Amino acid sequence: MTTSTDQQVTEPAEFAAFLVQHLAGRAHEEISAEFHELLSAVNEHGKKGALVVRITVEPPKGHIDGDPVVISVDSDLKAPKASAPPSLYFVDHDGNATRNDPRQTAAFDLRDVTTATEIKDI
Repeated sequence: MTTSTDQQVTEPAEFAAFLVQHLAGRAHEEISAEFHELLSAVNEHGKKGALVVRITVEPPKGHIDGDPVVISVDSDLKAPKASAPPSLYFVDHDGNATRNDPRQTAAFDLRDVTTATEIKDI
C-alpha cells in the first residue's frame, strides 16, 4: 500500500519584515534606537549589556480557526551604566561612617597667616 504525501512546503515569512511592519514601523525604530544605545553604553563603559526582544502571540477568545491573533512586541534594554567611584571612610566608635580618622587627635586651631612684605637685613 502506497500513501501519497502531497503536502505543500511553505516558507516562513521573514521576521525582519514583520518587525518593520509592526505598529507602522514604530517597534523597529524603538528597538533600533535601544540597540544603538546598548552599543554606545557597552563601548563607553567596557561592560556587557543585553537587549531582549519579546514577541507575544495570543489566540482569539474561543479559539476559532481563522480568527486574528494578537501580537505584541516588547523590548527590555539592560545597558551598562557608569559605576560611582568609591570613597574612603572610617568607622567611629559608635559604628558610624566618618571622613575623619577617629584615632587621630583633634586638628590644630589653624588661622591664616599673611606673609611679611618686608624682610629686614640682619
